[in-house]
Amino acid sequence: MQSNYMMDAAGWDKLISVVAHSFDDLTLKRGFQYYKQQRVQAFRMITPHRIMSLVEGREDYGVSIDLDDLEESHCDCPVSGMCKHMAAVLMKYAEEQAQPVHSIANAKALIGQPKLHSTAAPAVPGRRGEQLKKLAALIPEATVQQWREYMALLVEPLAHTVRNPQYADRALAAITGGQPKLPPAAAQLFKLHAHLCVLESILRPGGTSLTANPLSLGYSVGYYTSIAISELQKHIIDTMKRGLPLAEAPEEWPRVYDTIAYLRTEMLNETRDRAREQPYFSACYSLLWINWITPNLSGPELYTKELAELQQAGEQLSAAPRHALLLAESRMHALLHEDSAAIEKLNAASERPGLHPEELMSFLPPLAEAGEWRRLTQWLTALGPLLNSRMYNLLDYAGYWDEAVRHLPEEEPLMWETLSGMLPLSREIYEAQLLAYGKWQEWMDMQIASGHRPADFRVSDLQPIEKNAPELLLPFYHQAVERFVLEKNRHSYKAAVKLLKRLAKLYKKLKREARWEVFLDSFTDRHSRLRALQEELRKGKLIP
Repeated sequence: MQSNYMMDAAGWDKLISVVAHSFDDLTLKRGFQYYKQQRVQAFRMITPHRIMSLVEGREDYGVSIDLDDLEESHCDCPVSGMCKHMAAVLMKYAEEQAQPVHSIANAKALIGQPKLHSTAAPAVPGRRGEQLKKLAALIPEATVQQWREYMALLVEPLAHTVRNPQYADRALAAITGGQPKLPPAAAQLFKLHAHLCVLESILRPGGTSLTANPLSLGYSVGYYTSIAISELQKHIIDTMKRGLPLAEAPEEWPRVYDTIAYLRTEMLNETRDRAREQPYFSACYSLLWINWITPNLSGPELYTKELAELQQAGEQLSAAPRHALLLAESRMHALLHEDSAAIEKLNAASERPGLHPEELMSFLPPLAEAGEWRRLTQWLTALGPLLNSRMYNLLDYAGYWDEAVRHLPEEEPLMWETLSGMLPLSREIYEAQLLAYGKWQEWMDMQIASGHRPADFRVSDLQPIEKNAPELLLPFYHQAVERFVLEKNRHSYKAAVKLLKRLAKLYKKLKREARWEVFLDSFTDRHSRLRALQEELRKGKLIP
């Protein structure tokens, strides 16, 4: 719930400035971690300028913040002066004030930037402003390259500011603030290139050309820079997930061609850049084809042309990692329904590190959406071993198998063969699939072979077995009881008795009460010398 005491914009700017002077950057970063972990508890505003709170650390520390004079603030922790607990409380205060938390967390970098609470574009000097107005008037008819030159001019005044989320907001505001009204398809393309322009300016803050010197980028992406990149990527993905209405605007195809060429170049430069850890432009290239181009094509000509362009570009990449190129070639082959060639390229791309599982998975949605179930099973079978070498949540992968098997029941054996071949990585989804498909015996065999105990599961986890094949739980529980008894301590005896009571219910459900009595007599006799066990059996009312 927001505080009743709301700070105005001037007060907020002053607070950011004071935080920047009072805290060191490391303390702010640690405070941000505490804030994100929701360690700030019992937050309350005592007065418009006084905050009281508890922060969970090695113990609960009381924090008192004086917004009028941070130096008069106090924390019960051993640190003298400004600490991470105080920083975390100030970030909670930002949340309560509906202000960007990153403004506090990134105060050291933000100090000196005008109007921190605003994302408005910077003012443009007179002569340059007139030049930009003339260029803006040309946007509706301009090429993508001319768009990008115009955007670069708008962002240029921010060149020496720190690359963080506020920089990205201000850069985008500078571009969109000068954007004339465009038709829907053109506006969507312009928006994409605006975000790509800002992304590029963050990844290459000094304007370094990777084409000229692909190994020259020598800076590492910092924490706040990575936040800005993540937010831009999200906006780009959201933009590209919406279809591009080219059927109503065929005049936009030249800009689409230019966009293909731009992203292809950036993708291949990204391949050369050893400092780059994420496939920023490769992901955009894939989304462009999947979501914007393919739905608007009726023939294979553009795929064939792009494949030739990629092959020609590949001739210049012989000494560099080629996984992005191979991935792109694989996608073109897949779009041409040349699955064998596509999978061969994908296998080659996977031989090197750097190929993200999401890039592999991106081949599946178009097949499922088109209802090409036979091709989908072929791709699922091919992708299984490639995913098996990468840590990845396989729930989506299993979901595609469910779709394929629902339409092609005869392919179920192939699913089991593929999933079992992916063990142990696929263990979680393999077991879930066994339960979903009613393969109770196979599921139970896996648990016993793995040395699992009933205590490793919640009661609800075992309910499907108890309902559909309760007899399978008998050896599982019997084995666990004997293990507990071998540990020979009071805690284990109690656990053994608890399982014995569950066994009694199972035998009754199976109408095998006589067999249960024989077992219990034998069990009690075998362990008659274990007095503590006998006591627990009596407490559990299993023996008189």
